[in-house]
Amino acid sequence: MSTDADFLFVTRKWAPAMGGMETWSLKLAEGLAKLQAIDLVALPGRRNGMPASVLGLLLFPLTVFRRYWSRKSTPSTLLLGDMAIWPLALPLVFRSKATTVLIAAHGTDVSYHRRGGVKGRLYGAYLRLGSRLLSRARIIANSQATAQVASETGWRNSAVIPLGTQHFPTPKNNEHNGHILFAGRLVHRKGCGWFTREVLPHLPADIRLQIAGTGWDASEAHVIDDPRVDYLGCLEPDQLALAYSKALCVIVPNIEPENGEYEGFGLVAPEAAAAGGIVLAADHGGLRDAVIDGETGHLLACGEASAWVDAIDGVAKLSPNARSEFCHEAQAAAREHFSWDRVAPAVLSLAGTKQ
Repeated sequence: MSTDADFLFVTRKWAPAMGGMETWSLKLAEGLAKLQAIDLVALPGRRNGMPASVLGLLLFPLTVFRRYWSRKSTPSTLLLGDMAIWPLALPLVFRSKATTVLIAAHGTDVSYHRRGGVKGRLYGAYLRLGSRLLSRARIIANSQATAQVASETGWRNSAVIPLGTQHFPTPKNNEHNGHILFAGRLVHRKGCGWFTREVLPHLPADIRLQIAGTGWDASEAHVIDDPRVDYLGCLEPDQLALAYSKALCVIVPNIEPENGEYEGFGLVAPEAAAAGGIVLAADHGGLRDAVIDGETGHLLACGEASAWVDAIDGVAKLSPNARSEFCHEAQAAAREHFSWDRVAPAVLSLAGTKQ
């Protein structure tokens, strides 16, 4: 990577910190570097997988500004890794109006204003100020839902570029273990608690719910104690891929939250499809961009238990040949559409770079 390249990428989300935004930054940087020289300024996370310290975050703007002033020329494109760091674009914008500013929009960095209270209102005002000062900036939203939430604070110039996902080997066979898999943190909006209460009791008694992930909110802790639930803990990538492919189906049962939160994308959905699993996801928020309905999985009515019971019953009744055919086609579609090799060129096209 060149320290004076024409494309400058600034991100505070970076390994060894773990998370969706960190994965996005790392994979995108790798993809961009394959296509052209880029100048990267990244704030590494901590070795335990957590984000950088408060002191590191406070000092990061100084690191970015030093890079600005050390450059021989102003970059033609500046990409910021999330909306919360929009002020870092101001020095370059004031220095040269020719710089194209791109800002990635993911989740909490877009929606925190919806939480209300003093902090939510202040953050909303902060984003609205940025939308005025950077009126020419282009938002890279991971879904239509994210683009809509960004528009609430004035960021209306958006382009939707769905995330890429890891590609896994094709399973040797598509036999399933008869159980349902949920992957991710147990938080209210993810809907696992709702599914356990409203759907699981109406399924055959031999079907169990397996949960792979780390951590849960207090309101969802009861899920782990359900007699039909098996908690698998945090699985390594290859173990998780195997769990996706061996499950009867993989569920992403998001529900409408009460505090304004939303699902920005739902990476589990394309990830599970790419591993050879059958995905059932709520027709809600960013999941509409994370699932190609009927191809990489199925979108079901959000919060309607009967629709989920019927869909799971339908999956259970698939013949081995029908299941294998769907899984293979879904995996191929996921690999084609949710590819990091697609994301990088799409980002460069917003910068006016020809590929």
